[in-house]
Amino acid sequence: MPWYAVYTKSRFEDKVYTGLIQRSVEAFLPKIEVWSRRKDRRKKIMIPMFSGYLFVNFPEYTNERKLSVLSTPGVVRMLDKPDIYEPLQVPDSQINAIKSLIASDVEIQPYIYPKEGERAKITDGPFKDIEGVVIQADYPRHLFVVSIDILQRSVAIKLESFQIEKI
Repeated sequence: MPWYAVYTKSRFEDKVYTGLIQRSVEAFLPKIEVWSRRKDRRKKIMIPMFSGYLFVNFPEYTNERKLSVLSTPGVVRMLDKPDIYEPLQVPDSQINAIKSLIASDVEIQPYIYPKEGERAKITDGPFKDIEGVVIQADYPRHLFVVSIDILQRSVAIKLESFQIEKI
């Protein structure tokens, strides 16, 4: 049975998942556990593995089933092939791989690393909440050098991946 990817409004993944289940549509919303970034405390929370996406499974694809998904509050669209408007199937092997990854004890951390030349915000340490430009990125070691303009002078500091986020 083929799976299809559904694109949702920002932060509507849980609401769409609940709505699809109520409509008797088999849905899969992969979630991972991460540390939340709060000012006063840190705790583990569950977030979607793929922000803005979830998966639906149809035994047989019909326009009625597609309409049932698209009319669910919070759904933006189903991912489709360019210029054809035919939904893009997600292979069972990929869904099974995601399920086994979630079931394992491996720590999964979603990161959208900034590239060299892109603006970034420092999220931890003495320069917290200061923005700068990434001038060097070492992805395998999770290290970044960010240039910060202070008093019309540029200062480069080395940061680890958890201390920086793309703007």
